[in-house]
Amino acid sequence: MSNQHFDVSGKGFKHLTPTRQALEVITSRIRHSVEIEDIPLSSALHRVLGEDLLSPIDLPAFDRAAMDGYAVRADDTYSASTSSPITLKPVKETIGVKKGEASLVVTGGRMPEGADAVVMVEYTRESSDGMVEVATEVHPWENVSRIGEDLRKGALVLRAGQRLLPQDLGMLVCLGMQHVKVKRKLRIAVLSTGNEIRDAASADSGKVPDVNRPILLNAIRELDCEPIDVGIAVDELDAIRGKLRQAMAEADLVLITAGTSVGPRDFVPQVINQLGKPGLLIHGVAMRPSMPTGLGIVDGKPIISLPGYPVSAYLAFLEFVPPLVDHLLGTEPLQARVIKVKLARRVAGVLGSRTYIRVRVFEEEGGTRADPVSVSGAGILSSLVRSNGFIIVPENVEGYEEGETVEAELFRPVERNNATN
Repeated sequence: MSNQHFDVSGKGFKHLTPTRQALEVITSRIRHSVEIEDIPLSSALHRVLGEDLLSPIDLPAFDRAAMDGYAVRADDTYSASTSSPITLKPVKETIGVKKGEASLVVTGGRMPEGADAVVMVEYTRESSDGMVEVATEVHPWENVSRIGEDLRKGALVLRAGQRLLPQDLGMLVCLGMQHVKVKRKLRIAVLSTGNEIRDAASADSGKVPDVNRPILLNAIRELDCEPIDVGIAVDELDAIRGKLRQAMAEADLVLITAGTSVGPRDFVPQVINQLGKPGLLIHGVAMRPSMPTGLGIVDGKPIISLPGYPVSAYLAFLEFVPPLVDHLLGTEPLQARVIKVKLARRVAGVLGSRTYIRVRVFEEEGGTRADPVSVSGAGILSSLVRSNGFIIVPENVEGYEEGETVEAELFRPVERNNATN
């Protein structure tokens, strides 16, 4: 695939690549190995496991009581009932249980030697002479967790590449682990370009505050990756080239915003192609907004060129960066929160392009509805702030009608009433 196919400066986009195809193009060319590090369990939530994890022990490591009650020999309880309880002699756990005896146990406690069942405490009572009355019969190993019932020593617990969830960390504690080997956090650099932007700009300065970097740096943190702020480069070839080289030296993945379209000062595609091979692989994606997005690789390192408008930049980030991070880490994505909603108004798509519609999802009598906040205006940042999710109109769909049921992906909770905007 030649880079000259993507020299669209001043010519417009003659070809738009479907988003899934664009992602496949970039991921198929990346072979990235992330180092493994050993970290405490307290820091391991949502980290990616670096190796297959086998159980070092049987779990439980001994037969244990699954209920509070009395450990007994099951055959001692046969025929016991509420109307005709049987009587057993209480003994301490440390001396074991013989025929005609019972030992008080708590949930999770080790079963005393000789016992093979637990009578739940609610079916027992102490008699006036200090004996234990049992009012139900139990069968062998009833209310007992057997040795290795949960896991056998050497059994696969978790596979390399899985993201560690709270229940996974609980299991590792049960296995006696204090540290775990995980893949290093990815480092993602963010660079903004433009003569008109500043880190902080006053209303009368004639400059624009750079909002893309704080949005993207925090979105990177949400992915549990390490953000690297490379700052702002003015619209000059040498300035952009120098900042990109710095970003590539420090990061596993580079994001650059603005300067990616087809205007006379949109230098980013040209600089990416100059930095190394294969250069820009995709320039222009079938996605509204965010059409000018570009995806490239330089010396094995991926670079994503995002549009300058904040909404376009963020939506392109959501489309391409999380799956690319998962690919680099060799893991699967955590499930996004997607719900069924009814559209409060008709929304239009663009045939041939994947269209993102920002929506406000709310509950009302009759069900959950989604009201489009804005279907255009990639520079209207408030459309993202006022919305709590989005719906996607696929490339082959002209739009969705009012009242039609569609899927919405949420990034904030559903509103509980239909308050006015």
